[in-house]
Amino acid sequence: MDRVSRTAGTAQRTENVGTDAGEARITWLPAKGARLVLAVGHGAGGGTEARDLQALAAALPARRVTVALVEQPWRVAGKKLAPAPRTLDTGWRGLWPALAAPGLPVVAGGRSAGARVACRTAAELGARAVLALSFPLHPPGRPERSRADELLGAGVPTLVVQGGRDPFGRPEEFPPGEHALVEVPYADHGFAVPRKAPLTQDQATDLLAGAVADWLDALPVTM
Repeated sequence: MDRVSRTAGTAQRTENVGTDAGEARITWLPAKGARLVLAVGHGAGGGTEARDLQALAAALPARRVTVALVEQPWRVAGKKLAPAPRTLDTGWRGLWPALAAPGLPVVAGGRSAGARVACRTAAELGARAVLALSFPLHPPGRPERSRADELLGAGVPTLVVQGGRDPFGRPEEFPPGEHALVEVPYADHGFAVPRKAPLTQDQATDLLAGAVADWLDALPVTM
């Protein structure tokens, strides 16, 4: 069942979608004259309330980008622990027809574990590009357990936005590749910056949203 509300003049619609991993949920923030859809999933430790996802939801509809905030089935079911990566991929695949339903190119994205899902499935699902927020290049303190192959294997244009002090992988740790990388200075894995940092939290969030918006503006939108 769909639910519609209105926030800051934008009709926000919530859609529940059945998948082989359980019922998922999409919160749509539509853009007037939209040129593409940015679908973003959450990480393993939280939901779509994450500051980076909310910043994109607030900023991008004005740039003709419809934002789809995706809640994986385990979150919708009220579970506290994320399932195995293959189950996350199953949920994302099951959502894809709903994300593509508006008939616009879809950019697959997410933060942390959600970024990994987007990278692993982008080519097979026909994503126009991938947005990887806080890509977890390795577990904290374990650089030898690299997940770079997932990022490098996305097969579509990819933007990584990474905090300068992210313990899951600092920007300078990322291998060279076809992806673009934007650093949010002083930010951690959740894009929080210390109170004594030279930039404020609002400035860090604006930097993130602006970089994503500019990258999306430059993407060709032909299907």
